[in-house]
Amino acid sequence: MSTQQPTPKTARRITPLRETWQQLMSSARSRAPQLRASLIGLGLAAALQGLALACLMPLFQALIPQADWTAAWPWFLAMTALMLASTAVRWWAQGFDYRGDMVHNTHELRTELGEQLRRIPLEVLQDKRTGAVNATLLGNVDETLSYILTVANMMTTALVTPVVVALAALWFDWRMGLILLLVFPLLIPLYRWRRPAFGRGMRMLADANERTSSDILEYAQGLPVLRSACCVGEHAVALQASFKHLEMIQTIGQKKGAKPNLVLATVMELAILLVVFAGTLLVVQGSLDVAILAALMVIVVRFAEPLATFVLYAKVIDLIEAALGKINALLAVAPLPQQSPEQMPKTFEVAFAGVRFGYASAGQPTLRDLDAHLPARSLTALVGPSGSGKTTVTRLLMRHADPQAGAITIGGVDIRAIAPEQLNALISVVFQDVYLFDDTILANIRMARPDASDAEVEAAARAAHCHEFVTRLPEGYATRVGDIGGRLSGGERQRISIARAMLKNAPIVILDEPTAALDTESEVAVQTAIDALVRERTVIVIAHRLSTIAAADQILVIDDGQVVEAGRHADLLSCKGRYARMWQAQQSAKNWHARQDR
Repeated sequence: MSTQQPTPKTARRITPLRETWQQLMSSARSRAPQLRASLIGLGLAAALQGLALACLMPLFQALIPQADWTAAWPWFLAMTALMLASTAVRWWAQGFDYRGDMVHNTHELRTELGEQLRRIPLEVLQDKRTGAVNATLLGNVDETLSYILTVANMMTTALVTPVVVALAALWFDWRMGLILLLVFPLLIPLYRWRRPAFGRGMRMLADANERTSSDILEYAQGLPVLRSACCVGEHAVALQASFKHLEMIQTIGQKKGAKPNLVLATVMELAILLVVFAGTLLVVQGSLDVAILAALMVIVVRFAEPLATFVLYAKVIDLIEAALGKINALLAVAPLPQQSPEQMPKTFEVAFAGVRFGYASAGQPTLRDLDAHLPARSLTALVGPSGSGKTTVTRLLMRHADPQAGAITIGGVDIRAIAPEQLNALISVVFQDVYLFDDTILANIRMARPDASDAEVEAAARAAHCHEFVTRLPEGYATRVGDIGGRLSGGERQRISIARAMLKNAPIVILDEPTAALDTESEVAVQTAIDALVRERTVIVIAHRLSTIAAADQILVIDDGQVVEAGRHADLLSCKGRYARMWQAQQSAKNWHARQDR
C-alpha cells in the first residue's frame, strides 16, 4: 500500500518554466496552436488593460485641480476603447475553453493514453495499481488542461498589466515609473524563492492523492471480502492509513506555507505602500503633479490583491507540472520490440527454446533455460508446485513480457515477429479467476469477436452449456452481469468465459485451472464445456489436481523454472519421480478425506 517517494535529488529539481511550457504545448497535441494563441491573447489583453489604466494619468491631469473636459474626453474615450479591446481579446482567448478546444484536447490526450495502455507490456502494467492508472487518465489530464487559462489570466493580469503601467508612467514622471519598475519585478525573486517548496508539496500531494485513489478503488472492489472479515469502516486499516497520510501531507503543506505566504503578501503590500509614500513625498516637495499621484494610487490599489496573491496563483503551475510528469511517465513506457518482417505461422505447435526470464521486481530468474515442445492439436498439462513458473510460461506465450534469453515460437515463427493483434487472435484463454465486464451477457461473450451475430453468440453459449441458465435469467442475454460478473456464480462465469473462447475460435487455448474453485455440479458442466472447446486445438492446461489431466497427451513437470519431467501420465508414474510423488500425495489426501467422511 506504500507509495514511492521522490528521491532527494528529484525532489530538489524544479522544472524551468520554459520546459514546463514545452511540455504543456506537447500535451495540447493537435490543439497546441489554439492553446498558444489563447495564451498569447491573454498576454495581449493584459497589456491592453495596462494601457487603459495608464490613461488615468493624463485623464486625472485634465480633471485635477480644475476640470478641462475638452482635454479629458479623448483620454476617457481612449481608456474605454482600450478596456473594450482588452475584454474582447480576453473573451476570444478564453474561447479555448468555451469553444470546446479544451474538451477535444482532453479527449485526444486520454485516447492517446488509452492506446498506450494497449502497447505497454503487461508485466509493467501489472506493477501499477489500478487506481494510479485511473488517476492519470482522469485527474492528471484534467489538472493539466482545466486550469491553464484561469492561471494564465491571473498571472498576466498580475505581471504584464503592472509592467505596462510602469513603462507608461516613465513618460509622465520618470521617478515614479522607475519606482514601479523596481517594485513589480520583486515578484520574480519571491516566486523563485517559494517555487521549490511549492513543487515538492504538489508532487507529494499528487502521490498521496494517487495512493488514496488506488486504496479507495481496491476497497470498493474488495468490499464483500472486507465485510466478511469485519474490516470495513474504521477497521479498514489500509484505507484509513491512506486517509491519514493524505491528511498529514495536506496539513504539512498548510502549516509550512502559512508563514512564507504571509511574508510574500506583506512584502508586496509594503512595496505598494512605498510607491504611495514616495509619490506623496514628491507631491509635498512640489516636484510631482498631484493628479499623477492620484492616478497611481487608484492603479496600485487595483493591483494590491493580484500582486500579493500572485505567488499563490503560481503554485498551480506546479500542480500542472506534477500532472504532466505522471502523464509523460506513462507515455514514456516503451512497448515490446517488434521483429521485422512480420510473419504469421501456418501451423500451431508451440516451442520454448532455452527460455530464461526473471521479473524486474524478483531477485532471481523465474524460468531457467526452459525447453519444451507442445505439438499441434495436442493437450499439454503444466504441473508443479506453486511459484515454479507455470503461469509465467503462459504469460510469456501471450507476450506479456519477453524472455531475457531464448525464444518462443508458434509454428516455427518467433512470437516477437508476430504482430500483437495477430498473436492475440491466435490464443484463447480461460482464466481461473474470470473477469466479466459490467455489461450484458451478450456483450461479454461477443467481445471475443465483435462482428459476431446474435445467432453465433447463442451457438457459442449453447456449446459452452450457458444457454440453459441464461434463458432462466429475467432478461436473458440482455441481463447485466454486474461489476466483475458479481451477479453470476463461479461456474456460470466460467462457462461465459468458455463461450467467449469458443466464439473467438483461436487455434491455441490456455486453461488456467478453470475448475479449481467450483463445486461438483458446476465442475461437471464446465468440464463438459471445456471438452467441446479443446477439440482440434493446441491446448495448454495449468493443473493442480492431477486427476483432471491424467488423459493429457503430454505432462510437463516444472520445478524451479525448469522442466524436470515430461511424458504421459502412465510413463511418469512408472518413473517414480517427482510426478509420481505428487500423484501419490494427492491420492493419499483423497483417501484420507474419504475415510473421514465415513
